[in-house]
Amino acid sequence: MIKSLPGDAYLGLDIGTQGVRAVVCAVSDDAAPRSAILARAARPFPPGTTVTDLPPGHAEQNPAGWWVAAVACLRQVAAQTPPDAIRALSVTSTSGTLCLLDDAGDPLIPALMYNDARAGQEAAEVQAAGAELAGRLGYRFNASFALAKLAWLARHRPDVLARARYVAHAADYITGRLSGRYDVTDYSNALKTGYDLAPAAGDRPEGCWPDFIADRLGLPVDKLPRVVAPGAVIGEVTPAAAETTGLRAGTRVVAGMTDGCAAQIASGAVNPGDWNSTLGTTLVLKGVTAQLIRDPQGRIYSHRHPDGYWLPGGASNVGGEILATRFPGADLASLDARAIDLSPTDLIAYPLARRGERFPFVDADAEGFLIPFGVGAGQDAADRETLYAAYLEGVAYVERLAYDTLSSLGAAGGGAIRVAGGAAASDVWLQIRADVLGRELVRPAETGAAMGAAILAASRTRFDGVAAAAREMVRIERVVTPRTGLTASYDERYRRFCAACVERGYI
Repeated sequence: MIKSLPGDAYLGLDIGTQGVRAVVCAVSDDAAPRSAILARAARPFPPGTTVTDLPPGHAEQNPAGWWVAAVACLRQVAAQTPPDAIRALSVTSTSGTLCLLDDAGDPLIPALMYNDARAGQEAAEVQAAGAELAGRLGYRFNASFALAKLAWLARHRPDVLARARYVAHAADYITGRLSGRYDVTDYSNALKTGYDLAPAAGDRPEGCWPDFIADRLGLPVDKLPRVVAPGAVIGEVTPAAAETTGLRAGTRVVAGMTDGCAAQIASGAVNPGDWNSTLGTTLVLKGVTAQLIRDPQGRIYSHRHPDGYWLPGGASNVGGEILATRFPGADLASLDARAIDLSPTDLIAYPLARRGERFPFVDADAEGFLIPFGVGAGQDAADRETLYAAYLEGVAYVERLAYDTLSSLGAAGGGAIRVAGGAAASDVWLQIRADVLGRELVRPAETGAAMGAAILAASRTRFDGVAAAAREMVRIERVVTPRTGLTASYDERYRRFCAACVERGYI
C-alpha cells in the first residue's frame, strides 16, 4: 500500500516528438533532501500518430495519439503516487506546433508540427508585416513559427480555419483535455504565434496580440488563446479527465512552457547570469538576463522568464551527430576512455556533420573543418582514437565561441554552466568541455522537459516563483572542474580555432 507523504507532489508532462514522458516530484515540508522523484513514466505515440506519405517539408501528427500516450503515462504515475498527493500539474511540448480545434476541443485536421517547413512564402509575408515586432524583440519569423503556419492555413485551408474555434499549441490541447480549457496558453508557446512579449505602448505592459496579425495578415485574432504567465493556474482536472487518467478531480492545471524552456528550468538555470548547455544531437545554449538581448544577425532570440527576466538562447548544428556520422556502431565508451588521455590533441575541429550553421554564426553554406595544430597530422592520417577526441574538443570550441558571442552581445555570466542532454552522461566529454571552457560544469540529477514542467507546476502553487521552486527541487548530481595545467594549451588551440573561423569568413 502506498503511504502518504510529508509534503506535496507535482507532475510534469512532456509531449515530445515521438512519445510522452511524465515525472512526479515530491517536495517535503521538512525532510532533507527537500525533493525526490516519486514516479516516472514514458510511452511512445501509438501507430498512426505521425502522418506519413506527405510532400517534402511537411510534418504532421494526429493530436489524438498524443492524448492516448499521455493517458497511459498519467495512469501509470497516478498508480505509483499516494492518493491526493499531486497538487498541481503542468504540460510542455514542442515550440511552434499548431492545432486547429472545434468547439468541443477536437482537432479538425492533423497538427502542423514544429519542423513543418511548408510555410516559407508565408513566413516572408509575416516577417514583412511584423518587422517592427521582430526587430524590437530580436528575432526573425520563419517557417517554424506557428504564425506562418496559420497564414498558410488561411491561404490553403480557409474552410477548416473558418470552422475552427481555437487556434492552439500542442501543450494547449493536452491541457484542454485535462481541464476543459482550450482557450488559454502561456507566453513562451505564444511567442512563435506572434505574441508581443514587451509592447512598446505603456498601456499594455503585460503583452498582447499585435494589431498586424488581423490588420495586415487578415488572421482571426478572436480564435487565438488568452495568454498567461508560465506557472499560472489555468483550471482543474475535470471529473471526466480524472476518471480517464486516474488523477484526482480538482488537481490544479498550471500553464507550462515550450520544451526547450522547460528543460532549462529543470537544469536550474533560472537566475540572471545563469546559463545552460544542452548537448545532444545538436548544442543548445540558454540563459537568463535581466534585460532583453538583441542580436542584429538573428542568431538568438529570447523568451520571457516567468519571474520577469529574459531567456535568450541559440542553437548550433554541431553536437553528438558528428559521432554518429563518423563512428557508426562504435563502442563510444571505449573511445571515451582513451580520449581523456589523448587530450589536448593536435587537431582543431569545427565538427559539422552536414552543411550549414546557425549559431554562433549564421551561414547556410558553412562546412566543418579539421586542421593540424603545430606539429601534427591532418584528418587522413589521424588515428581513430585521436580523431574522436578531437571532435569532442571541437564541440567544446564551438560552445566556448557561442558563450563569447553571447558575452559580446551584452549577456552577463561567467560562472558555472548547467549541463543537460544525452552527452552530459559522458563524464569524459564533460571534463574536456570544462577544460576548453575554463568553467565548472554542473550536472543536475534530473533533467528534461518533464522535470521542468513539474517545477513550473509548483512555482506558483507552493513557491513564490520559478527561482524559488528550482532552488528546492533541482538536485545536483555532479560538478566537473577544469583540470589544472591545461588552461594555456586550450587557450592557444581556441585562438587557432577562432582564426580558422575568421579565415573562412564565418566570424
